[in-house]
Amino acid sequence: MIRTIAVVGGGFSGTVLASRLLRLSSSQPMRIVLVERGERVGRGVAYAVREHPYLLNVPAGRMSANVADPQEFLRYAQHRRPGCMAADFVPREWYGDYLEESLRAAQVDAPSHVRLDVVRNRAVGVRRPDRAAPLVLELEDGGAVLANEVVLATGNPPPAHLSATQPLNGHPAYVHDPWAAPLRFRADERLLLIGTGLTAVDVMLAADAAGDRPSVVHLLSRRGLVPPQQTGFRPDAFRGDGAAVLLGAPPSLRRIVRAVRVLAAEAERAGGDWREAITFVRNLAPVLWQRLPESERRRFLRHVRVYWDVHRHRLPESTVQQVEQHRRSGWLKVHSGRIERIEYGGEALNVRFRARDSGEPRGLEVDRIVNCTGPDYAPQRSADPLIRGLLSDGLAVPDLLGLGLRTGPNGAVVDADGCAGPHLYCLGPMLRADHWEATAALELRDHADRLAAHLTGGG
Repeated sequence: MIRTIAVVGGGFSGTVLASRLLRLSSSQPMRIVLVERGERVGRGVAYAVREHPYLLNVPAGRMSANVADPQEFLRYAQHRRPGCMAADFVPREWYGDYLEESLRAAQVDAPSHVRLDVVRNRAVGVRRPDRAAPLVLELEDGGAVLANEVVLATGNPPPAHLSATQPLNGHPAYVHDPWAAPLRFRADERLLLIGTGLTAVDVMLAADAAGDRPSVVHLLSRRGLVPPQQTGFRPDAFRGDGAAVLLGAPPSLRRIVRAVRVLAAEAERAGGDWREAITFVRNLAPVLWQRLPESERRRFLRHVRVYWDVHRHRLPESTVQQVEQHRRSGWLKVHSGRIERIEYGGEALNVRFRARDSGEPRGLEVDRIVNCTGPDYAPQRSADPLIRGLLSDGLAVPDLLGLGLRTGPNGAVVDADGCAGPHLYCLGPMLRADHWEATAALELRDHADRLAAHLTGGG
């Protein structure tokens, strides 16, 4: 019998998993069905073809999707641009091309009894007749795939609906998801981006490069923190007893934060970079997260998460220079505060917010607002019929903190009875609930590698 593995989502996670499954030796005839509603695989939101040539936020030398070949993507980038160095930041579109090409190469090299079928459709449901029977993956066009295993690799969901912008839903002056459709800017419009992280910087870059450039761009978030610059730090340079310091302490957020500060100071005293310590801690993050009780995890999300994120997700030097230049010129204005209300004022929108530094009410008059708060990982708020159906049928359960789906070993999805798998798996950002760090290419690559080994009997 042919074993069928259905992978839902052809972005980074789904493409890397399919490539790995094709390359692993399997004595059993196997069919891999990659379900992707977009025209091309290997893209997702992150590496889609855009009008603006966005750069990767990680140097080319650290972006290989192949665990066994750390320099694979660098060689690909050097083929595209002779002279490309490991420390260079290259266009994100290249990375999508690389993933697409890697999948084609894996397909060519696969043994004759292993094949890949790419299905251009949208998965809308999963049915499990009983625990022993194969799963039925339902498609939007009414078709279905009978699969021994289904892997949910659905990628980043859209941002959350904000209470302050609720009166604007459906209004042309409000953009809920900046990636749902290409943004078109108008000359001399006043733009407000809610959020100051990577998404907001991306939209600002596109606005700056537009032929009809806005007259001013405002960024507003609770703390007004903009991601710092990437540097040429050595990701494996940190040495010492850092693991013992972090893992030997009681599972307390206060102690972990204190230890991270000590490690960052130690790295800089040794002539290094605080980013070395952050990368070191990032590699231990899943273990640290799993050791924390729920009360400490909630404390982290409430008080520390924003500071971890801003140090964890950084920008290329050229992007930081562009941000600083525009802030100095006054074209880009960064605010910190909490939005209290948004009102219509003739043809403009009046945004009232309470400033974080002084607590005083302030106002902005803008022509358009874009939600740049980033993905909302809470499954219980998802509009995706696939996720909603899994929850309502008890095939999956959300974690209590709204970070993703509960999972067990190898990403096996935990159902309403508390059982993990063995036929339904999760791969991608929804793993945050049990691993915390599960959004960057390198973490997801490792998750894909382990899951592929497990599915083919090698792990």
